[in-house]
Amino acid sequence: MCANIVIAEDDVKQAELVRRYLEHEGHAVMVVPDGRAALEEVRRGEPDLLVLDVMMPRTDGLDVVRILRAECREVLVLMLTARSTEDDLLLGLDLGADDYMTKPFSPRELTARVRTLLRRNRRAAAPAAPAASIEDEALSVGALRIDTARHEVSVAGTPVVCTPGEFRILAAMAMEPDRVFSRERLLEELHGFDKYISNRTVDVHIMHLRKKIEHAPRRPARLLTVFGVGYKLTDPAKEARHAPS
Repeated sequence: MCANIVIAEDDVKQAELVRRYLEHEGHAVMVVPDGRAALEEVRRGEPDLLVLDVMMPRTDGLDVVRILRAECREVLVLMLTARSTEDDLLLGLDLGADDYMTKPFSPRELTARVRTLLRRNRRAAAPAAPAASIEDEALSVGALRIDTARHEVSVAGTPVVCTPGEFRILAAMAMEPDRVFSRERLLEELHGFDKYISNRTVDVHIMHLRKKIEHAPRRPARLLTVFGVGYKLTDPAKEARHAPS
């Protein structure tokens, strides 16, 4: 699974280390020192993957992603960042990055992430087997209602606007309330609906859905995290009835 890869990193030692590891994997690697050069190289060479540092001179990594996605460039983007706050990481994914790694990182882990991204991208590009369709019916989980025939969502009668990926996740979970869905299982629902997907893409969709269907998104009552496993969709009223008194 050899690929053409561009590394955009202004730290010369870091860039050289990453280059050596990726070339050892059999990839053809080009190193550029800033964001503007990264844009020029992607436009010129159309690589398979861009390993992109966030903090760079001339044009920073976030602006590079924003510009590439505005131009509909389909290059995979793995971001490298010293920023570790959730808001910073989600911003990069929202703009269209496929995955991220926080510094310092293990070069071996980076090569593993690259393999995963390339494998996923090639699987998504391959002709897909017919997928099981969600039945044309209305699904209800407490006050949450998903009409799969009309592609409509509402909470207590109030309409909720969802993206195709958000709708697909919500409908799949509503078909099996209280089941815990792993990120990997939810990723399967996103194939064909989101062009740029990674495990963190699921987290972004969950965050957005909570803003839309929860009364208090930071204290979710419907779309719950099961730590170390994944997420589940439940009826808050039922959860309250079963809570210890």
